[in-house]
Amino acid sequence: MPANLTPQYYKAEEIFKKAASAEEKISALEEMLAVIPKHKGTEKMRADLKKRLSKLREESLKKAKAGRTDPFVIKKQGAGQAILLGFPNTGKSSLLTTMTKARPKIAEYPFTTTLPLAGMMVYQDIMIQLVDTPPMTEEFVPEGLPGALRNADAILILVDAGSDDCLEQLQNCYNYLKDKNIISEAAADDPPGKMADRCLVLATKADAANSSENANILRELGPPGLETILVSAETGLGLEIMRERIYEILKVIRVYTKVPGKAPDMKTPFILKQGSTVLGLAEAIHRDLPQLMKNVRIWGSARYEGQSVNRDYILSDRDIVEINQ
Repeated sequence: MPANLTPQYYKAEEIFKKAASAEEKISALEEMLAVIPKHKGTEKMRADLKKRLSKLREESLKKAKAGRTDPFVIKKQGAGQAILLGFPNTGKSSLLTTMTKARPKIAEYPFTTTLPLAGMMVYQDIMIQLVDTPPMTEEFVPEGLPGALRNADAILILVDAGSDDCLEQLQNCYNYLKDKNIISEAAADDPPGKMADRCLVLATKADAANSSENANILRELGPPGLETILVSAETGLGLEIMRERIYEILKVIRVYTKVPGKAPDMKTPFILKQGSTVLGLAEAIHRDLPQLMKNVRIWGSARYEGQSVNRDYILSDRDIVEINQ
C-alpha cells in the first residue's frame, strides 16, 4: 500500500536531515510523526520513527544526567507548559507575577531575569505552567533558551505595544524561532487564520497611549498566521482571552470520572490529549484498568446521557466517564 506522504512530512524530513543537535533531530522526528498519514501503508514507517525518537530521547536524557544540571530544563507541570519569549522590558516578569504566585525580580532596567522561573496559572478547574525566561535580543540569545522553547507546549511571544519598534521585536523573535526550526510556518493548505505552529503574540503594556494602534500594526504587518492579543498586567485587559487561547493551543481535554451510583468528581479532571479514547483514560487512571474494565458510560459528548460506549470511543472536553469493572 502506498504511503502517500504529505508535503508537510517531506519538509519535516528535510529539517531532520539538516539537524545538527539532538534537540533539533527530536523536534523534527516529533513533527514527522505528527503529520505522517495514519493508515496501513505507513505502519512500518511510524514504528521506525517512534523507535528512532525513543532512542534519541534516551541518549539525550543520559547526557543530561551525566552533565551538570541545566537551569533551562523546566519539568512540566499541570495541563501544559507555556514559555514566555521576548526582548528586554517587554513585561514577561510582570505577566508571570500577575498570572501566578511566582515572584520574579522586576525592574525598569533590562536583563533583570537571568534564569527561567516557572509559576502555575489557574484556568477554570486546571493549572497551566507559565515559564519566564531571560530576554533575547537581535545580537544575543541565552545559551539554554532554544532547548526550553523546543520542550514547551506553547510559545508566547511578548512585544511592547507601547514601543515604536514593537514590529521589529516580533519579527526578530519569529525569525529566530524559524531559523532554529523550533516552529514552522502554516502550510499553504491550512485553513485561514491558523497559527504558525504553537505560537501566540501578546502585545503587552496595553495601557500605553499608542498601544492599540501598534497592536493593529502587528496584526497587519507581522508574520502571517500569528494571532495577536493586546494585554495589560496592570489593568487586566485581555488576560482572560489569553488564558483561553493558551488552553486551546495546548490541545488537551478535561475528562471527569465518577464511581457507579455516586456524583462525578468535578474538581480534579484527568488531562488528556485531544483525540484520546476511553482506553487512554483507563491507562491514565491505572495501568491495570484496561484489562479490568467491562462497561463504560459517558455523559457529555455521547448521543444520550449515560450512553454505553466501547474502549475506542473518542472523548471530548468535559466528558464525564463511568468505568465499571
